Amino acid sequence: MADYQISKGYVPGCIGRIAEMHGTYYHEHWGFGPFFEAKVARELGEFIARCHAHRDAFWTANTKQGIQGSITIDGLHAEQEGAHLRWFITSDALRGKGAGSRLIRTAMDFCRRKKYDRVYLWTFEGLDAARHLYEKMGFKRIEERRGKQWGTKVIEQKYVLQIDP
Repeated sequence: MADYQISKGYVPGCIGRIAEMHGTYYHEHWGFGPFFEAKVARELGEFIARCHAHRDAFWTANTKQGIQGSITIDGLHAEQEGAHLRWFITSDALRGKGAGSRLIRTAMDFCRRKKYDRVYLWTFEGLDAARHLYEKMGFKRIEERRGKQWGTKVIEQKYVLQIDP
């Protein structure tokens, strides 16, 4: 039995904790700065405030120590652009324990139930463990470009999953 559980919906402190996890990980491994952490906190806060259960979903992976992972499906523009997978992360405490796979499967199951025909995400070159999970789920890279949407120059990559009816 896993030493974590997946919970759906808002958890008090989740915005700050998820921003902290992103800020810390991406600073330590990629040199991202305060622009990135503030962007995560701002955009996640805006999402949580407008989250609609019939369209959107937000999950956390939790241990006795608190939130250790997250994933989000933002369905606001699902009909035009596809559902947007966002804020996918697990802490060192859960890496290698299947939490990432479980979170992404949970999110894709939600998309299938909602009959979304397309899911997309933005990531960047070098995040090999995440890329492996995306590809394992059937995501395909459709775009790659040099950019700095996260405040640091990286090779940005867009992945898309076409969901069969």
